[in-house]
Amino acid sequence: MKKYLVKKGDSLQSISEMFQVKDAKTLQIYHNTHCPLEDLIGNQIIVGKNILIPEEPAYLKHAETSKAAQENQSGKVSDSTQNTNSNQSDSNSQTQSNSGASGKSSSNEHAGKYFVVQKGQCQCDQGFKFPKFKVTSHQKNYWNDESGNADFLAVTETDLQLDPPAEPFGKCKLKPSSSGYLPCTYAPAGKWTKTYDKVKIMGNNCVTEVSELMCTTGGKITIFKHGQQSQASGGQVSKANSQEQQTYNPIMDFEEFQYEMDSQNNYAH
Repeated sequence: MKKYLVKKGDSLQSISEMFQVKDAKTLQIYHNTHCPLEDLIGNQIIVGKNILIPEEPAYLKHAETSKAAQENQSGKVSDSTQNTNSNQSDSNSQTQSNSGASGKSSSNEHAGKYFVVQKGQCQCDQGFKFPKFKVTSHQKNYWNDESGNADFLAVTETDLQLDPPAEPFGKCKLKPSSSGYLPCTYAPAGKWTKTYDKVKIMGNNCVTEVSELMCTTGGKITIFKHGQQSQASGGQVSKANSQEQQTYNPIMDFEEFQYEMDSQNNYAH
């Protein structure tokens, strides 16, 4: 990857066109996936800040599939066969070559995207918090971890439970009241969609960064962090400028997040 310093008049769309990235959304997701927590961006970008620019063919327009693109590390979708790490054999777990994807998804949509693990996070367009996943469909298939760490359990289309289980997205913007928004009542409408059906675990498709889930209340749930990268430390969160973070990510109450992180750190000590 490379960095680009945002100049006056730039937008995610203009920068994506400049570097031949597929589109503005791809650029935003790539940056947010690889940047530290304090550098997350929303739809608006700030002059003087660096944007991470992908150089991998999977993120670029009209890019030919190269040998390098085919040799992605395990835990990332590529045109070659992907494998999960399992502590024991599982006759129901199938791994196939990439020749397409579920529903209206295509292999190109998933190419270069990471599979989601239990310690990943999701977001709701009507919520304010970012819960982790709770894998219940299996306990033996992992991405990028041979030691069997539960954090790296592969998330499948039927893994609908979240951590925390109660009010996982905090308040719900679809439930305004005189005293503010009412708590989230998470109620998934069916399975995860836009999943990758060429890698199955216990007969279920795997969830990737492009997967989506609808809530019966009306919210759309997408992947915020796939979980296969280092997490921001409590110190980084404490030092982050809350006003800047609110600009980057307007749906998040960053001061409340800082308070929660500080409380957890103090409790740990």
